[in-house]
Amino acid sequence: MAHLGYPRCVESPRGRCYTCGAVCGSDDRPSGVTIKELPAELRPRERLRSSGAGSLSTAELLALVLGTGTRQATALEVGATLLGRFRSVGGLAQASLEELIALPGVGETKAARVLAALELARRLLEPPPQRRTIRSAADAAAVCASMRTLDREHFRVILLSTRHEVLGIADVSVGGLASAPVHPREVFKEAIRHSAAAVIVVHNHPSGHPEPSGDDVAITAQLRAAGRLMGIEILDHIIIGERAFVSLREQRQGFP
Repeated sequence: MAHLGYPRCVESPRGRCYTCGAVCGSDDRPSGVTIKELPAELRPRERLRSSGAGSLSTAELLALVLGTGTRQATALEVGATLLGRFRSVGGLAQASLEELIALPGVGETKAARVLAALELARRLLEPPPQRRTIRSAADAAAVCASMRTLDREHFRVILLSTRHEVLGIADVSVGGLASAPVHPREVFKEAIRHSAAAVIVVHNHPSGHPEPSGDDVAITAQLRAAGRLMGIEILDHIIIGERAFVSLREQRQGFP
């Protein structure tokens, strides 16, 4: 195997390049070099810590993904074998689990790690999913429709951008059959953490009936007052029942 052209190719005393794993001389010379035997400045993990992941060669990155080598080859050498077989990361990304397992030093566990890392890289390149925009109480209820089947009362908050796009949905509290205690600080902690401009609070009634109670109206007013102080608007409070939902804003309960 020839050197792979990395700038830090260094021949080891046992005839194999420390960095890319290429044999320097006889291809049948056993290496037996472990990562621990490498000079500290050439160990992939230490180099990542000191210089960042961008400073590592592809073989070194693969070695970190693989984790360990075998009795016959270091993780660096196994990584170099993968690159030699598939020519590039792009070629490696087209490999099947069976093709990887068939290579010396690559068992099912290592093959799975490599494929998982490559899949993460693919997903990083995918465009982000389009955020759902909340334009009505029905939209908000649809986002939390699964709450109608819960057997305990859950209190959730839909976190929204300035354009009312959904940034996330967070569980604030889980209660019993009749109520879920909620404190404004828990609601706004999630809003601040996600940099939300506005929120919609949602809870379910396990009884199946979405009619608001006096406590529901009171907590709505309390949350709206806290939101005004923090500059985060409570747009609505939705109650989810078994077959229907209620918007307290539409009913003007807790809202002017």
